[in-house]
Amino acid sequence: MADRRILILAEGRFGVLDAKTATCVIRYAPDEVVGVLDSVTAGATTDEVLGFGPPLPIVARLEAGLALGPDTFLIGVAPRGGRLPEAWRAMVKGALEAGLEVVSGLHTFLGDDPELAAIAARSGASIRDLRRVPSDLPVASRKAASVDALVVLTVGTDCNVGKMTASVELAAAARRMGFAAAFAPTGQTGLFLGGRGLVVDRVIADFVAGAAETIVLDNAPGQDFVFVEGQGSLLHPGYSGVTLGLIHGSQPDAMVLVHQPTRLRTLNDEIEIMPLPDWIELHERMAGYLKPAPVVGVAINGYDLDDSAARAWAERITADTGLPAVDPVKFGAEPLIEAILARGLDKPRPSAVARGAGR
Repeated sequence: MADRRILILAEGRFGVLDAKTATCVIRYAPDEVVGVLDSVTAGATTDEVLGFGPPLPIVARLEAGLALGPDTFLIGVAPRGGRLPEAWRAMVKGALEAGLEVVSGLHTFLGDDPELAAIAARSGASIRDLRRVPSDLPVASRKAASVDALVVLTVGTDCNVGKMTASVELAAAARRMGFAAAFAPTGQTGLFLGGRGLVVDRVIADFVAGAAETIVLDNAPGQDFVFVEGQGSLLHPGYSGVTLGLIHGSQPDAMVLVHQPTRLRTLNDEIEIMPLPDWIELHERMAGYLKPAPVVGVAINGYDLDDSAARAWAERITADTGLPAVDPVKFGAEPLIEAILARGLDKPRPSAVARGAGR
C-alpha cells in the first residue's frame, strides 16, 4: 500500500467535516497522496484548508490531477445517502479511462455500473467498492466476549464526530506504550487505510451485530487491545441502529466517548446534544444488560480549538464527568489507555502486563 499514489476527489466539499475520508487519509497516509481535486479550494494547498499535514496541491480539473501521476482515484467524500452525484460521473469516467484504480466508499457500487465497468475493462483500470460486504455474516452470539484481547469501542455524541480518528490514535498510543494493539475499522476510510474490518452500515440490519462480532474475532488473536471504530450515535434518528449493533456485537470491555465540545447541536438534525454524564449513563446502561462496559474517558475532537482551549475543555469535561479527557490528536491518547488499565479489568492479555508495558 505504501506505493500507492492517490488523487482524492472532494469536489465542492473539501474540508474537515464534509470530506471525512479525504481528511483522514491525508492525516494518516500523507506520503501516499499526490493531490486533491476540488474546484472550490483549488489553488490553495491542503494544509491551508485543513490546518494540518503537508502542503499538497489542490487542483480544479481532472487533467491537472492526472498530471500529478496518480495510480489511485479515491472518492474522498460520502454524500448523505451515499450515491454518486451526477456531476462527479465524468471525473470518475476520466480516471478510469486513464487506467487508475477507482476506490469508492459510496453506497452506489461503481463496479455494478455497466458504463463504468465497460470503461474499466477497456482501459485495464479497476474499481474497488469498499462497502461490499460478505454475504455469509452470522447473527451475533456474544462470541466476542470470550476473546483474550481487551476490546475497546469508541462511541460518540453525534455522527461525524471523530470516532475513527480516536480509535486510530488509541491504537497508536497503546503501541507506543508497548502493547500489541489492532485498529478494527467499521467504515470505508479505515478499511482503505489498511485495517481489518468491513463497512457495517452496508450490512443487513439482522447481521450488524454479527458483523461487529466477526471483526473482533478476526482482529483479536495475538493482540492485547482491539480498538473498534464506532459508528453513528445512539440518539441519532437515522443511524442509532448501527451504533447499538456495534455495542452488542463487539461486546466491549470498555468504551471511550468521543465529543466535539463546540458542537452544541447535532450536525444533520439540529437536536441539542445532552450533557456528557447523561451520555455516559446511556451507553453504560445499553451495554450493561449483556456485559458491563464502563466509559473510561472522553476523546475530544478539538479540530477547531487551539492547544490552550483544548486543555481547558479537557479540564471542564473531567470536572463534569470525573473521567480523564484529552484531545488525542493534539496530545496523544496515552491518558485514555492509562484510564483503561486503571479500571482493573481482567485484561489486557497477561503477556503484555507481565512485560510491564505501559508501566
